[in-house]
Amino acid sequence: MSKILFVMTGADHWTLADGTQHPTGFWAEEAVTPYEAFKAAGHEVVVATPGGVVPTVDKASLAENPDATASFPELENPVALEDVDAADHDAVFYPGGHGPMEDLAVNADSGRLIVRVLESGRPLAVVCHGPAALLAATKEDGTHAVAGYRLTGFTNAEETQAGLAAKAKWLLQDRLVEAGADFQEGEPWAAHVVVDRNLITGQNPASSGPLAAELLKRLS
Repeated sequence: MSKILFVMTGADHWTLADGTQHPTGFWAEEAVTPYEAFKAAGHEVVVATPGGVVPTVDKASLAENPDATASFPELENPVALEDVDAADHDAVFYPGGHGPMEDLAVNADSGRLIVRVLESGRPLAVVCHGPAALLAATKEDGTHAVAGYRLTGFTNAEETQAGLAAKAKWLLQDRLVEAGADFQEGEPWAAHVVVDRNLITGQNPASSGPLAAELLKRLS
């Protein structure tokens, strides 16, 4: 049995370019689908958030299944991200939702954890807007930890089709490219997973299941 750390947003909103707060949090499918796959395979899941706050689910992600998170009791008892030791876990997973754009993109504790996991060789899996957390991962020499990595995440095209690109302060794809990553863009809304070394990234909600399967292969 492996121990998988879920690093989740503690934000319940995303601040737009005009200063308004767009209600958000984590996207249910991107957390629940991998969680259920990992638990079915017999693994332990630990949830961590900044400050240990209970993560907020984006209500828009519950439209088709209001009880989507009922199977995920660990959501109610997160540990504080700042107290987490990366070495205590066999793999780390970041689900998306717009919440990470608000807090994890600038969270130094999360950034240090990502650097340590990438350097350790243990699997790091990140999906949709979760790769915003990669932006906070800088090495001691000031370079971005994911510079030169092939990866993916929620694309400019998808953000535009979702109706939020024009309102955003910045776009995830743009920032990852600026950080030196080799961004691999798939078809909008279709499952797309990119693996480079021990970094596993998924583009969108549909990528959650395939990404989880890829992480399980690494743990088997």
